[in-house]
Amino acid sequence: MNLEASNLSFLNPFALSDAGTGTDDLSLPKATVQKIITEILASSPGTTFAKDARDLLIDCCVEFITLISSEANEIAEKEAKKTIATEHVDKALRELGFPEYVQEVLTVAGEHKEQLKTREKRTTHMERSGLTEQELLQQQEELFRSATEKYNQGPA
Repeated sequence: MNLEASNLSFLNPFALSDAGTGTDDLSLPKATVQKIITEILASSPGTTFAKDARDLLIDCCVEFITLISSEANEIAEKEAKKTIATEHVDKALRELGFPEYVQEVLTVAGEHKEQLKTREKRTTHMERSGLTEQELLQQQEELFRSATEKYNQGPA
């Protein structure tokens, strides 16, 4: 009987769940997590956070995200929806016993939605040119005429 660490993951409540993903290399960017930790610790000068503790925190976060997203996916499937919506995450948090997170999640989701509305829309090449559609059309026709003349003249 081969008892490798990966075979014993069910014993570790912090082990990454790879059910359905086929991968166990899910993670969060260490630099981003470190930045969050540093911001939190800023109010406690002299306090440090060990690297192995940071890595454990990352593993816990990934497991939490996996748990919530899996539950939200099941809820969406029961409703015959192909897209997991905010309501599904809300319901998943409540069903898994995390109702205290719901209000903050909904607040952040609303802020994100507002940011998307006010975000600058990408401009097209036509808009950036500063020319009217008619002027651009005239330029295009001139380029076609010029290219046709060069083609008809043959090799130089």
